[in-house]
Amino acid sequence: MNWLTDTKLPVGRTARAVIDWLQDHAAPLFDALSVALQALIDATLWVLQSPPPLLVIATFAALAYALQRSWKIAVLVVAGFLFILNQGYWEETTESLTLVIAACVVCMGIGVPIGIAAAHRPRLYAVIQPVLDLMQTLPAFVYLIPAIVFFGIGMVPGLIATVIFVLPAPIRLTHLGVASTPDTLREAAQAFGATKNQLLWKVELPFATPQIMAGLNQTIMLSLSMVVVAALVGADGLGVPVVRALNTVNTALGFESGFVIVVVAIILDRMLRRGGSK
Repeated sequence: MNWLTDTKLPVGRTARAVIDWLQDHAAPLFDALSVALQALIDATLWVLQSPPPLLVIATFAALAYALQRSWKIAVLVVAGFLFILNQGYWEETTESLTLVIAACVVCMGIGVPIGIAAAHRPRLYAVIQPVLDLMQTLPAFVYLIPAIVFFGIGMVPGLIATVIFVLPAPIRLTHLGVASTPDTLREAAQAFGATKNQLLWKVELPFATPQIMAGLNQTIMLSLSMVVVAALVGADGLGVPVVRALNTVNTALGFESGFVIVVVAIILDRMLRRGGSK
C-alpha cells in the first residue's frame, strides 16, 4: 500500500495555496468587508445594549405578540429574559443576539436571492448543490482557520464562520418554496398578463413565504448553535463562559451558561414559529 500513500493528493497544499493567494491579492476586499460587518455588529450592539434591559425585554415581548398574536408567547419571552437577567448574563446574551441578528441579515440577504435564482435555473442549482453539501458537512471549526487569517480575532471572524455554516439553509428552503409553486398558479398569472417580476413578487414569493420563514428560523437556530465555536476566535457572547467553564472544569458555570443558551433558543423559536396561537 506504499504506492497509495506515496501519491497523496495535494488537498491541504492546494487549500493553503488558495488562501495564501487570496491573502496576497484580495486584502483590500477583506478589509472593506471587515469594516462593513463590524459596523453592522456595532450598530446592533448599540440598539440592544444602550436602552435599559427592561425596555429591550418589553420590545421583544411586543414583537412576539405582533408575530404570534399570543399573550402566552409574550409572557414566555418576558419570563425567559427575566431569568437571563437573574442569572447575570444580560450582556453576554445581547452579544450573542447581535451575532445571530447580523448572521440573519447577511444570510437572508444572500441566501434568498440565490435560492430564487436556483429555483428558476435548475442547472445553477445542480452546480451549487455540491457546494452547499460541503458547506454544511465540513466541520465548523475548519472555517475558523481562514476566518482568522483574513479577519483576525474578534466578532467579525466569528460572524464569517457562522455565515458560511448557516448560508445553505436559506438557499435550500427558498429554492424549495419557489420551485414548488404549482404550475397552475403560474399559468393563471401568465394568462392574466403577469410579467416575470409580477409572477415572482405576487405568486411565487407569497407561495414560498412559509418555506422562507422556515429558512429564517433555521438560520437563527444554526447561528445560535455557533456561539460556542465563535468564542474560540474571540467573539463575545454566551460562548465565552462555556469555553471558560470547559477550560476550568467549572460545572456550575457550564450549566448556567448552557441553560441560558437554551432559553434564548426557546425564546427565538417561539417568536418566529409559524402557526402560533391566534
